[in-house]
Amino acid sequence: MAKTVDPAHVRAAVLAVREWIEDDDAPKPPRAAIADAVRSTARTLAQDAPGGSVEVRVPPLVAVQCVDGPRHTRGTPPNVVECGPRTWLRLATGLDVFDGASDSVQASGSRAGEIARYLPVLRL
Repeated sequence: MAKTVDPAHVRAAVLAVREWIEDDDAPKPPRAAIADAVRSTARTLAQDAPGGSVEVRVPPLVAVQCVDGPRHTRGTPPNVVECGPRTWLRLATGLDVFDGASDSVQASGSRAGEIARYLPVLRL
């Protein structure tokens, strides 16, 4: 079983990159800071919505399975949500709303949109 995500750590990780998340013109933070924020928020989603029917990918930093239902075990999952780190952090913090139709989010499968009810994982 995965280790429980510490909400205080998630908040600190996100606050460390907050300016970049909120401001298009802000300088990009160090990769390690972005990775920490992305991984901790994605793992929080997986903790809040346990299951294996949807895979959320933020390449190359993290992929988690979440949402109760049939578990995917081999090959390409039928329900996938994929986006870049900044887009994910904007979704995870409620600055953007997941609708599955954004140009910056690739969502496939009939259940991919179910992650919307678990977002945001942290409000700024």
